[in-house]
Amino acid sequence: MEKPILYIVIPCYNEEEVLPITSGEFLAKINELADLGKISNESRVLFVNDGSRDRTWEIITELAQKDEHFIGISQSRNRGHQNAVLAGLMEAKDKADITISIDCDGQDDINAMNNMVDAYLDGCEIVYGVRSKRDTDSFFKRFTAQGFYKLLNAMGAEVVYNHADYRLVSSRVLQEFSDFKEVNLYLRGMFPLVGFKSTSVYYERHERIAGESHYPLGKMLGLAFDGITSLSIKPIRIITGIGTFISLLSFLAIIWTFIMFYMKHSVVGWASTISIICFIGGVQLICLGVLGEYIGKIYMEVKHRPRYIISDRTWEEKER
Repeated sequence: MEKPILYIVIPCYNEEEVLPITSGEFLAKINELADLGKISNESRVLFVNDGSRDRTWEIITELAQKDEHFIGISQSRNRGHQNAVLAGLMEAKDKADITISIDCDGQDDINAMNNMVDAYLDGCEIVYGVRSKRDTDSFFKRFTAQGFYKLLNAMGAEVVYNHADYRLVSSRVLQEFSDFKEVNLYLRGMFPLVGFKSTSVYYERHERIAGESHYPLGKMLGLAFDGITSLSIKPIRIITGIGTFISLLSFLAIIWTFIMFYMKHSVVGWASTISIICFIGGVQLICLGVLGEYIGKIYMEVKHRPRYIISDRTWEEKER
């Protein structure tokens, strides 16, 4: 059996502080796995520059010139973490037998790759990196993250609990995954839809080595909402149920009003009337907002705009 070619896909956005540190760790891991006879010497570390505004692309280019195991692609502009990961995976699907996507910040335990490759050699096509605990997170982040995974599952979306975007995927899976044409991406919820044999590898997440997180609360909430609306239509069913329930209450209230009127017990109440109007109006606005979110996603999907555009590749520069 030939040794598989591994591409480690690493999205980078303004990572000039951490990239010089973690790049050496990724290279060492490639060499370690090759020395153990688990992967081919033709394996590579593929950096994806997501429209960085600092020296990230220059550093990637310098790394590629120093060692052939480093290669990189650059997007024409910043398109977001999920699109950057997708660009790297699609670039690697015809060159590598397996890919491992991981963030550049050094928080994910790089040694878990050994177990991921072992699981692949045992027949698994997808290996999810799953956090064993969240001790490094604040209470708020831990509570909201765990609640989010539970909410997704309650909404009918198939996701792996405490899994982000640290995963091994075989070329066979990527070939099938390339048929998924969604513009609104939530990769951690899309790969389970592909199927194939899968397993999980557990690891502890560390503090960021250098620099600042590029996922503040606003982006995290946006990603969470994208995950729910991209993978499930249950919110629409929920608001349908709410509308049905409120309609039933309104119908009962009308009957009660007529009974009170004919029994001469009706009382004109301004406060109760305003309260009911405000309540129903608020529910209607929420329902319109949820419907509008789905309509907006349909609007973006039917345009069929490219999900990423690659402007530069390090190996093209070498050929000039």
